[in-house]
Amino acid sequence: MRRRLVAVLSAVAAVAGLAFGVPTLTGQAPQAAAAACSAPNWVAGQWYDVGAVVRYTNGGYYRAKNANPGYDPIISTWYWEPYSCDGGSGTTCSYPDWVAGQWYDVGAVVRYTNGGYYRAKNANPGYDPVISTWYWEPYDCGGGTDPGNPGAFVVSEAQFNQMFPGRNSFYTYSGLTAALSAYPGFANTGSDTVKKQEAAAFLANVSHETGGLVYIVEQNTANYPHYCDWNQPYGCPAGQSAYYGRGPIQLSWNFNYKAAGDALGIDLLGNPWQVEQNAAVAWKTGLWYWNTQSGPGTMTPHNAMVNGRGFGETIRSINGSIECNGGNPAQVESRVSKYRQFSSVLGVDPGANLYC
Repeated sequence: MRRRLVAVLSAVAAVAGLAFGVPTLTGQAPQAAAAACSAPNWVAGQWYDVGAVVRYTNGGYYRAKNANPGYDPIISTWYWEPYSCDGGSGTTCSYPDWVAGQWYDVGAVVRYTNGGYYRAKNANPGYDPVISTWYWEPYDCGGGTDPGNPGAFVVSEAQFNQMFPGRNSFYTYSGLTAALSAYPGFANTGSDTVKKQEAAAFLANVSHETGGLVYIVEQNTANYPHYCDWNQPYGCPAGQSAYYGRGPIQLSWNFNYKAAGDALGIDLLGNPWQVEQNAAVAWKTGLWYWNTQSGPGTMTPHNAMVNGRGFGETIRSINGSIECNGGNPAQVESRVSKYRQFSSVLGVDPGANLYC
């Protein structure tokens, strides 16, 4: 079964905004602030008072700026702020735990089982950072480049606005930069040229999929009931018609929502509407597909760009079964044209192998 269907763009969708009201205290037990680096794990749905410190699923620490009933620290940034291990606020020490057997690109930073942080000097399939020292090096949380730091993104907000002059206000630059911590290797691997080429490639494909960041949801509502695969053991708990295309890469199908949600630590299978209600969640699903899924291609779009396979291979990974090999040359040309334009905005040569 084809894992992804291209969205049919016909009209601008209405944006359903997610409103976070400030809850009232109704007898919940207060959560005391914990000492730095010894905070309890964050629990969704648990009450947190102002000043509470938690350890999030990515290994980082966050402090409650405003009391809340367990909102996600990465998503609900009005309620939470990053908290550094030395007792202040900041962006250090917020890296995911190392996972044996998981692929890591050059520059990826992980938290090892000994509590220390390590950065990949060479790409590897999850070798042990303490044993495989050719692949890993110790990383100081207080220094060096933080690949999850939005300030390090190779696309400035001014350039982003130049690329998307008519974008829907839902697709914010801050939402994009807030999502970068989920995949620190994205647009942060290899030379400066490669980093800019990958950013341009991702945004060009996103632009094509959403009509220039105009569309949030799939426009052909007749398709909505078709994205539920009842053969999956978890079924479609949100409803038969709940898994239509959403977000910058138009995530669709219940199994894709399940996989993306599991990878990101968000219940997208039970509540897929989060992708159209929260900009950071929407961008994270796009980055999830870009960095982990090969679709009808043979590699992820991320690997295609960092390994020199070129922009054409990203098209193959996203919609190659329909567009490549002469399937729809006009659509391919549209993507390539946008990639050339965005590369120019970033001042980088688009490279070779632009077509699929």
